[in-house]
Amino acid sequence: MTSSGGSPATTPIGSRAEAEGYVAMVCFKHGPPRLFGVELEWTVHHADDPHRPLDAGLLSKALGMHAPATLVRGSPQLPLSRGALVTVEPGGQVEISGPASDSIPQLIDDTAADAAELTALLLDADLVPGAYGLDPFRTPRRILTVPRYAAMEHAFQRLGPHGPRMMCSTAGLQICLDAGQADETALRWRALHDLGPALVGLFANSRRRAGSDTGWASARTQATFGTCAPFTEPPPLDADPAAAWARTAMEAPVLCLRRGDTWDAPTGLTFGAWADGQLPGDRPTYDDLDYHLSTLFPPVRPRGYLEVRYLDAQPGDGWIAPTLLLTALMSAPMDQVLAAAEPAAGRWFPAAREGLKDTLVLRAARDVVALGTEVMDRTGVDPELIAAVATRLQRAVDTTTHGRRAS
Repeated sequence: MTSSGGSPATTPIGSRAEAEGYVAMVCFKHGPPRLFGVELEWTVHHADDPHRPLDAGLLSKALGMHAPATLVRGSPQLPLSRGALVTVEPGGQVEISGPASDSIPQLIDDTAADAAELTALLLDADLVPGAYGLDPFRTPRRILTVPRYAAMEHAFQRLGPHGPRMMCSTAGLQICLDAGQADETALRWRALHDLGPALVGLFANSRRRAGSDTGWASARTQATFGTCAPFTEPPPLDADPAAAWARTAMEAPVLCLRRGDTWDAPTGLTFGAWADGQLPGDRPTYDDLDYHLSTLFPPVRPRGYLEVRYLDAQPGDGWIAPTLLLTALMSAPMDQVLAAAEPAAGRWFPAAREGLKDTLVLRAARDVVALGTEVMDRTGVDPELIAAVATRLQRAVDTTTHGRRAS
């Protein structure tokens, strides 16, 4: 899913206030919620030995004409058969992102077909997609050499070990939803955040990192939140999410100053300070602001639509269950969604550490699964698929509950 701004890209920004107004305008588009999108990401491994480092040349060969220009300069980056584009993250993770759809069954069919096509391309080069939200075998290693990732890596390394892990070792499932009408956006924004801990716990699968047990059910979440806190952590849920996000974007550090061959930004430079003239003779443009927004990684990122980023990548076709669950929940009355999520609302770190072993996260997960499966027919998918997904979700919460009773 994509969004577009209304200001000429090369127009200089006159002040922080001007920049905030632009962010609030372009990041939350209002209208009937009808479009859905999904983006699938995987770490990539050698089929014969998942511990072996990934080679950029081999990945380039595998992707062929579908490779992005960040991996193969001048590549046409042809879409897969159903329209998804392939992108590559700094550590060689591959991602597919298809067009938004107003039909969830069509979205699932198209995404599944493109995922199968990408998997076949990798297998032809004796590569396989990973099955977890975090590389359980290898330490972080950047294979893309473009200025964007060099600058981001440099900035994150100053903050600790989590930034390189997030950039080079994590893989996520992203679900994209419309923000809704102006009078419902704040509730939808809150609901997606309140649901976060329950869904993080329900789908956590990234406990191992580089051969060791991290002690976290979702060490991917740990890495993401620790990359550039507080800007990668859940935000305060103000009454006006557009204004709050605009303030956050201004206070966040500039990671890439796209000037010359090296894009390292001055330490401590925020976009708000840049817009207010902190760099004499160098005013940011709206294109710079759009780029800055692409370097922010909160759990839910507003891009005109709402991009849910807090789920671990799932093995095989496991992405279908969280996609159906979340899209179904967002079709239900928001008061029911908020009530189901309430026991674990705000418990992001307990959810990431303990998963469903946290009592309140488990309680919320049970209620969220019950509500989501009750309204899943609203997604329009085949009843057999709904039954299969409902069984899987119920088994996940029941297994945890029964295991706790047995102990």
